[in-house]
Amino acid sequence: MTEEKSLKISELPVRSAKFITREKWVIAATDDKIIHVYNYEKMEKIIEFEGHKDYIRSLVVHPSLPYVLSASDDQVIKLWDWSNDWASHRTFEGHSHYVMQVAINPKDLDTFVSASLDGTLKIWSLDSSAPIFTLDGHSKGVNSVDYFITNDKTYILSGSDDYTTKVWDYDSRSSVQTLEGHGNNVTSVFAHPKLPIIITASEDSTVKIWDSVTFRLEKTLNYGLERVWSIGYKEGSSLLAFGCDKGFIILKLNIQANK
Repeated sequence: MTEEKSLKISELPVRSAKFITREKWVIAATDDKIIHVYNYEKMEKIIEFEGHKDYIRSLVVHPSLPYVLSASDDQVIKLWDWSNDWASHRTFEGHSHYVMQVAINPKDLDTFVSASLDGTLKIWSLDSSAPIFTLDGHSKGVNSVDYFITNDKTYILSGSDDYTTKVWDYDSRSSVQTLEGHGNNVTSVFAHPKLPIIITASEDSTVKIWDSVTFRLEKTLNYGLERVWSIGYKEGSSLLAFGCDKGFIILKLNIQANK
């Protein structure tokens, strides 16, 4: 692998960064609570502004609207409208601890889910500052969340400091499965969009691959890079990436799609 470009935007850590490919932008959040937007072709700054009153944990780009969602340790989520000079369009309040991650519902782009260290998940509409409903079942904080669509049915995955990942039925608003096996906090969860697998990463230094039909553990991976923090996927490929304390690893999956 070769480095294409490098961009120094702050002296402080970057906790989240996303591409906005239709604008040729990259957006990043740093520990000075600033959101930075750059043109990644010209390497020029578009704008930077204070997003929250505390660390910004997660950024999500809406797939069709000119919106970005940001989640923060200040316990709120904000909706930013780049077509209106990055105005703060709405603030979503209801969590009582750090908001660690948000994810947009792929089957209903007007709704999204948030994960918080208050131990809950909340479902929101872009049109309202109050949550639609709350999922409460973990015994400790929730770090990561993802939507999981199978047989046209919507589920939610959540990874927690209670060492488990839960599978939630979106319609019944209940937990239908708990994936147990990690020996430390579950930091990231990912439902593969093409293959029948769920992937979880943990501070126990392992990545686990689960069958998304039977929920059986299929494989445990440990690359010796200490705590695993994030899972990345290259759309349309069999490549996965895992970010760890001591580097990152790129993995090519050999699992065949059967759904």
